[in-house]
Amino acid sequence: MSNYKFGILASGRLGFICLNEILKQVFVGFVFTDSKSNNIIDLCNSINLPVFVGNPRNEKSELFLKQFDVDFILSINYLYLVDESIFDFPKGYAINFHGSLLPKYRGRTPHVWAIINNEIQTGITAHLISKNCDEGDIVYQEVIPIGPDTTGGDILAEFERRFPICIKSVIESIENGSIKPVAQNNEHATYYGKRSPKDGMINWNWQKERIKNWVRAQAKPYPGAFSYVNDKKIIIHKVKFVDIGFADNDVNGEVISVQEGIVVKTQNGALMLIDYEVEGSFNFEIGDILYARD
Repeated sequence: MSNYKFGILASGRLGFICLNEILKQVFVGFVFTDSKSNNIIDLCNSINLPVFVGNPRNEKSELFLKQFDVDFILSINYLYLVDESIFDFPKGYAINFHGSLLPKYRGRTPHVWAIINNEIQTGITAHLISKNCDEGDIVYQEVIPIGPDTTGGDILAEFERRFPICIKSVIESIENGSIKPVAQNNEHATYYGKRSPKDGMINWNWQKERIKNWVRAQAKPYPGAFSYVNDKKIIIHKVKFVDIGFADNDVNGEVISVQEGIVVKTQNGALMLIDYEVEGSFNFEIGDILYARD
């Protein structure tokens, strides 16, 4: 067990998994989480670990912090942005673990955006928390490859496996004094905003490669890329390229074959729907049109 005392900021399943592992390695003085992370709240309550629930950007969080004395803060998948009252609180560093290879893909759900953009790799970056989101000096990075069929869910599962390992490495670096923060090169920075389920609409005028990336990035357990057919919503989790001809008057989004599966025309080829859900019951026929709508 480390001689250092830590504060933890964590949310969601990933935060819960990492908190469980951190508790085996170091003394944790307090936890910050959000009201929907019941697994984290229940864990803290079960071991009498002080937990602050909700938005920390207020006087309540400052009063909460005054009860404690910690050396370092670690942030994992935490829902909220934090200000100086928190990241300047520890004696040492406040470190966030981010799901991309910073300075690329600052912001929310970076691995989803990486797949959408047809990247061949993403990763995990541990960086110092600073005033500007995801801009602090880097203390650790690890690469995660993205294959041609890798989904957002696949990367999320890889995060659940690798984040605890990365955190352990950073804690070991803290203990042996080998951490060497390196400034990010802002000339290489990219930023992507938060996504919501409504952002998953498919545009069938896109090229087939982009549509495939769009679908796999948002596949289960995410809400999924979606379209409409005959006023019914269709959520699509997996597609594949198929080599099939189509007539000059076929339109993008049109079902052009149902023989071995539902095949849909795109701007530059065709895609077969492998895994999908349609509201209610619906039997596809050649000539049906999949479309986006407001």
